[in-house]
Amino acid sequence: MKFHIVTIFPDFFHGPLDYGIVRRAREAGLIDIRIHDLRAFTHDKHQTVDDRPFGGGEGMVLKPEPVFACVDTLGFAPRAERITGNARQSVVLLSAQGRRFDQKLAAELAGLEEIVLICGRYEGVDERVNMALADREISIGDYVLSGGELGAAVILDTVTRLLPGALGNEASAQQESFTAENTPNNEAPSAADSTCSSGGLLDYPHFTRPAEFRGIPIPEVLLSGDHEKIRRWRRRSALAKTLRNRPDLLNDATLGKEDRRLLGEIRDELQDDIGIVETPGIPFAKKP
Repeated sequence: MKFHIVTIFPDFFHGPLDYGIVRRAREAGLIDIRIHDLRAFTHDKHQTVDDRPFGGGEGMVLKPEPVFACVDTLGFAPRAERITGNARQSVVLLSAQGRRFDQKLAAELAGLEEIVLICGRYEGVDERVNMALADREISIGDYVLSGGELGAAVILDTVTRLLPGALGNEASAQQESFTAENTPNNEAPSAADSTCSSGGLLDYPHFTRPAEFRGIPIPEVLLSGDHEKIRRWRRRSALAKTLRNRPDLLNDATLGKEDRRLLGEIRDELQDDIGIVETPGIPFAKKP
């Protein structure tokens, strides 16, 4: 897969792209990352990339000319073909007004061949970039950053680790937080496998040696060697962590009858300790 990053701060990416999975994927030839300095596509001596907003207001706006000029050199398919899926390419505008980035969207992007990430700056980017050039507008969260560079690094890392061969163990991506059951390449675990797919939940807790640290022992079930008991414990723990920290995920998670029964038990245990918002379709367990 090829990534293009359009930015006014190309040096920003010297660090984030040189470590971990992204670095290994680059060295293995799984991804190709090209950084494009937006100022190289200006035509005045000051290399101007921004201007005042029409209608007045605070701050400056990123000009459309250098952004279009940069992307035009990349030979991408027309916007209409990208929107309809006839081209496995995407031009992404990173913006606080965009669709919130999540694991499902990351999986969509991982199915493409080439992606442009346009890093916004200042008060924003001229809307004509969104109207006539970008086919996606993405935000990495409900907060405002100084620019899109951090968002681009987040998206690149998240998408890269979903590519075949990027992780040492392909099953790792299926057992993480937010990953749905129907993610491509998902395979059922073997009979001796104590892991479980998250099914859209948060991941279950992880423990390693020592078995006891500062008086805190690991759960005994993890030492039992009983793969089925461990799998059930992990599923219950994932449900409990999701209920505590992200109850909104339960609305779209893949839940069976056993999951709903466990959620009822967990709610019964927790409702006296913390205020849990009722989730549609997930009833509270009733105390005897």
